[in-house]
Order: sequence, then C-alpha cells, then structure tokens
Amino acid sequence: MQYLVTGGAGFIASHIVEELIKEKHDVIILDDMSAGKNVNIDPDAEFIKGSVTDKDLLDTICETHTLDGIFHLGAIASVQKSIEDPILVHEVNATGTLNILNAAHDHGIRKVVLSASAAAYGDNPVFPKRENMLPEPLSPYAVSKIAAEMYCRTFADLFGVETTALRYFNVFGPRQDPNAEYAAVIPKFTEKIVKGQKPVIYGDGKQTRDFVFVKDVVLANMLAMNSHTCGTFNIGTGIQTSLNDLAGMIMRAAEVTTDIIYEDPRPGDIRYSVADISKAGKELGYSPKYSIEDGIKQTVDYFRGLPVQ
Repeated sequence: MQYLVTGGAGFIASHIVEELIKEKHDVIILDDMSAGKNVNIDPDAEFIKGSVTDKDLLDTICETHTLDGIFHLGAIASVQKSIEDPILVHEVNATGTLNILNAAHDHGIRKVVLSASAAAYGDNPVFPKRENMLPEPLSPYAVSKIAAEMYCRTFADLFGVETTALRYFNVFGPRQDPNAEYAAVIPKFTEKIVKGQKPVIYGDGKQTRDFVFVKDVVLANMLAMNSHTCGTFNIGTGIQTSLNDLAGMIMRAAEVTTDIIYEDPRPGDIRYSVADISKAGKELGYSPKYSIEDGIKQTVDYFRGLPVQ
C-alpha cells in the first residue's frame, strides 16, 4: 500500500510514518517544515517539502503516486497562533483539510484519516467527554479543527470519500518538543525533572487530564485507515491522571526527586478532562495498549538520550 502522511516530520505523524514503513508500506511525507524537524524525517520515506494549502502540489502528488489513503496531520497546532493570526490558521487547518479531501475525491483515494482535537469540547465541565456533545470551541484553532471535521463528514456523505476524524486528548511520547509553542505538560515536566530542575504546576495539581501514549495514537490511526468506518472518535485512555500524580510518576521513572513549584492557576484551564473511548472501542476496535507508566518510562529514556543543549 502507498500512503501520504501530511505533517510527517512532526511528533505524532513521524511515529505513524515509522509504523507504516515497519509494515512495508510506501510512504510519502508532505511537510512545510514550519514545525517539523529534519531528524524526524524517516530516510525510508519519500519527502516532499510543501504545504497542504498548495492545491497544485497536492494534485501533482496524487497524479504521480497511487495512493491508498492519506493520514492528514499537517496543521498549525497552536491556540495562541490562532488568536494572533486566525486567517492563517483557518487557511492551513480548515482550507488545508478541504484541499486534502478534494484531492482524495478527484483522484479516487479511498480513505482520509484526520487528526482532530479534543479542543472541540472547550471547557465544558461535563465528563467524560463524548462525541455527541455539542462543540464549544474557545479559540480560532478549535473552530478550524471542528470545520475540518465537518468537511470530512460532508465528503463522506456527499462524495463517498471514507473519512475518520480522531479527536486526540493529551498525547505524549518520544520526539515531543518541550519548547514548542503548543508544548504539552509531559515533555515540559520530563525535560526539567531529568535535568534535576523543578517542574511548574499552575494551580494545586489536582486537575486531571487523559494522557495517551503516542504509540496508542498510532494504533488508532492504523485501525481507522484499515476500516471502512466513518465518523468522529475520541482517542485517549479513559483514565484521569492528576498533574501531581503525573509529576510523581516522571520522578520515579527518572529516579530523581525534586520539589514542585506551584503557581497561580491559568485563566480558562479546565479542572477535569477524560475521554469516553467506548465508541472507538466498539466501532474501530481501539483499546490502548500502553499504561501511562509504560509511556512515561519510554519518554524519560528518550529525553535522557538527547544531547545536552
């Protein structure tokens, strides 16, 4: 099989590329390198530098390759950037997805798997989060990701392009950049703890999140691509972990003990978040394989192996 992976030099997408190559598929990476890293580009994949906003390039790729599916992860994943430049983020995240879907339709590509976001739920206090809850976006970023989901649904209904949107919760793992604009808490904690520095928690640390290891996200993508099922699905673990417990797990994995710095809560931070993953389990066969402790161990090992800056 031959697959296009947009954003393939990024954190999650590079793990998908790795798995596809391990399964002996041909892989084409499309990435404009605005957030991707050269070190994440798999040498066994074909790399094309470019953007999902370039319709002519997408047509050329589809015309010169026999694609069986597209894993669409190319996006600007930054709430702050979307506030500063909502038009750019809409163009990349929403219109870029429309371009991908249109190319799939025009060239007879069977399946598009979209990386969506739990940002669709906003700060709705109801939990666990279920896919049938009304979206409550709090930023242009969230709106752009919801628009991308809606385009996927419409192309499936109107044009027969199979589409699956996966709403990721708090993904973590090796290759995640702690210094990225939209960096998650685990790489930030891990980088500091491995160096013997004090991690910072905003609030009392009792707030919870649904942390899902990147290899389980890869599994969800593979299941979605290999299925004819369309729709939107939560991808998490269904387990809540507090930030205090998280910091303790990372310290144990790193065999480092350090104090935690507590600062004032940040406005807009939700108190509790956890995914209901029963729909993904029932319709895609998704079941997480990694505990948070297993994932943290691999993440700590990765950060320990990085060169000292």
